[in-house]
Amino acid sequence: MVKVVTAADQETQDYLWTIICTMGRMGEINNLKWSDVNLEERYLVLYTRKKKGGHLTPRRIPINNKLFGVLESRYQKRDESQPWVFWHRYWSRKAGEWVEGPYRDRKKIMTTLCDKADVKYFRYHALRHFGASMLDHDKVPIGTVQRILGHENRLTTEIYLHSIGDSERAAVSCLDQSFDEFSHTDSHTK
Repeated sequence: MVKVVTAADQETQDYLWTIICTMGRMGEINNLKWSDVNLEERYLVLYTRKKKGGHLTPRRIPINNKLFGVLESRYQKRDESQPWVFWHRYWSRKAGEWVEGPYRDRKKIMTTLCDKADVKYFRYHALRHFGASMLDHDKVPIGTVQRILGHENRLTTEIYLHSIGDSERAAVSCLDQSFDEFSHTDSHTK
């Protein structure tokens, strides 16, 4: 993960660190506006559309030290005429003119960065999984991980983590104790 981030230019590094630190979806980060960022109280608000055609659902994400450094630096250098944290100027073939707006599609960047870093290709979504796995590894309660990821259903978060938790390890270790009491040779001699 870090190899890919460090292979990027500063603008893209900021974008990737924002995805990693918030565990936000690419679309949520693309639409992030400065009005959704509170550097003083160190949180930001991400919006997702839970159901097709549904309303936007906000969730408040704390800003850690790494993300604070990224956002504070970008805020100091921002173009005040642009509301987005991440935006660009691009030629629109559809409109036939230069357009300024938030990022929309940045899929090719990951292909280029993975090649440059000499790692197997992965998509932006893997950054969400990485962050969630790190929280799970540090024993952050699943309900907290669920809220940060913006999952309505706890089962989605459990599938997302696809890791073996302590309760599963404890359950399987009970079998070890039983096996010690009931050995393989005993079962064949009785």
